[in-house]
Amino acid sequence: MIAATQAHAVAVNKVSLTAPTPAFGERVVGAAAIALVASLVIQNAVLVWAGAPGYGDPIEKVFAFHAENRGAVAIAVGSEALNLPLLLVFVTGFHGLVGRRGGAGADWSRLAVAAGATLAAVFALYAVLWNGVVLSAGELAEPSPLFKLVWQLHAGAFALALPALGTTFIGAALAAHASRLAAPWQRVLGVAGGGLLIAAGVANLAIADGSPILFVGLLGYAAWLVWLLVTGVRLVLMPRKVGAA
Repeated sequence: MIAATQAHAVAVNKVSLTAPTPAFGERVVGAAAIALVASLVIQNAVLVWAGAPGYGDPIEKVFAFHAENRGAVAIAVGSEALNLPLLLVFVTGFHGLVGRRGGAGADWSRLAVAAGATLAAVFALYAVLWNGVVLSAGELAEPSPLFKLVWQLHAGAFALALPALGTTFIGAALAAHASRLAAPWQRVLGVAGGGLLIAAGVANLAIADGSPILFVGLLGYAAWLVWLLVTGVRLVLMPRKVGAA
């Protein structure tokens, strides 16, 4: 019996010594976060530079912008093809980091993964509808009822992405705090910013109709970018062996 126990212990030790290196370490997860922030900032800068209309602007202005600025929209929509994998790498890798640091906050990181996957799906719909808007604008002489409907669906998809982002934000922030991957003030920023995003998302019908309530969500969105950048930098600068036995 003693020999069998010793043999089992040796086998366990061998398994632990030969465990594969995680695909998403601190530097990879941090780099994904920083790259996601950079992509989102560039995406929004292009739209601001081009003079993109808001959801509350007259449909004639929306139509004119998309008819004349197809290139700017192509850059913005194309950025989503980069944003989605970066987001998924971040939330998945972050969940792995939490697990390797003892599992404190694992439930919150699971919530962030689930919400992040939902967010990716909603943003995919948002991008597809935006493609429909710009393609229609190139074929029509004036905005049609169908064009207006697709634009409102596009706005509604963005509004529904806000609570998904807010949930991702809160889950990641609380998981980071529990596992000591972030500074204490980042938990406050995460809960407050995520709460603003969720609160704005409740009014998704009003936002789809052009309500300025959207700006409440944009405050939370700005908080998300700050949190993501700071967390990404902390992870990149973190020693690889931190927390190791």
